[in-house]
Amino acid sequence: MNVKIGKGFAILLLVAASGITLIAETRHARASAVESQVSTDKIVQYIRQRFGVPETVKLTAGPLHNSSFPGFFETVVTSDDGKQKRPSNVFVTKDGHYFVTGSLFALASDPKAEFEHRARDAFKVPPATELTVAPFTKSPFPEFLKSTLTASDGKNKPQTADVYMTRDSKIGILGNVLPFQEDVERLIVTRNQPSAGPANAPVTIVEYADLQCPTCARFHEFLEKELLPKYGDKVRIVFKEFPLPMHDWSHTAAIANECAYQINPSAFVAYRSLIFKNQSSITVTSVRDLMLQYGEEAGVDRLRLAACIDSKASLPRIEAGHREGEKLGVSSTPTSFINGRIVVGATPEQVYKMIDEALAQKTAGRKQQTEGGKQKAANTPH
Repeated sequence: MNVKIGKGFAILLLVAASGITLIAETRHARASAVESQVSTDKIVQYIRQRFGVPETVKLTAGPLHNSSFPGFFETVVTSDDGKQKRPSNVFVTKDGHYFVTGSLFALASDPKAEFEHRARDAFKVPPATELTVAPFTKSPFPEFLKSTLTASDGKNKPQTADVYMTRDSKIGILGNVLPFQEDVERLIVTRNQPSAGPANAPVTIVEYADLQCPTCARFHEFLEKELLPKYGDKVRIVFKEFPLPMHDWSHTAAIANECAYQINPSAFVAYRSLIFKNQSSITVTSVRDLMLQYGEEAGVDRLRLAACIDSKASLPRIEAGHREGEKLGVSSTPTSFINGRIVVGATPEQVYKMIDEALAQKTAGRKQQTEGGKQKAANTPH
């Protein structure tokens, strides 16, 4: 898996097939919870659906109360997979718009210095590793500003992580901000997007990938050679470009990939497959020529492809997809959504399980609608 953050600079939200662990700084407030559209039932339901927590894992939430951080509710959610119980603090904004994971802390006069200090302490970053915080700018979420925290040891590629603070610069967040009320599936644009499989398939998989990511290459091969043949017209895969800043040629390749789709949509999957197949041969100096070569092999007009790459005509589509992914909390590749349920770097077995569950839900829903229709007809006077 390719991520914006290293092992010691760990991801704050870990999702596993056996359960869910939300790593958060423990902060207890004594204020009582107030009535709100936010409830523990909604929080538990959100976690289960948003992170694909299986029904075999029991999720329970403690009392919802005012956090010591103004504007937030806080509760403790415990996951129990039958082997281990994992309690974690989670936060939801009082307007019910945002779900926050990670560590919250009060900011003083120098937010950048405070973030560097907190990150070094939380992630046990060695003194020799330099931490820097970029200027805060607008985020996909109006109530929060966003920055990039970068760790560099001078030897390896710098590792980055998104960090947030409230718009009033009073509360810092080492973690993720996610939409709480909005339906994930409604946030994802699937029309006029590169895809494989019928548009009316009962299961839609939306994959955010980086073309320079080795795990993405293996996942693409799995999708193309195993998953699609296994499920046939029951599954549609929508492909989204999500180039990560740590890679030197993936952004150019993403532009070329989207150009190929605009020029010859039917050649897109073959073109994408060629890029992944030859990933190890591509460099920042050879990427343009190789993108044109693979285009010819896949059936994409070379002159039109060259013009599109050089003018970056497809860049707005990539930027839109990247903003969409960020709003959904995508921070590593490959990240997929199976009928709205997130899958991060999952194994084939996990993907199959989630698809089968989604198909079962669709079947149950159709059966319920049919039975409801029959009952309504039976009760209608003739």
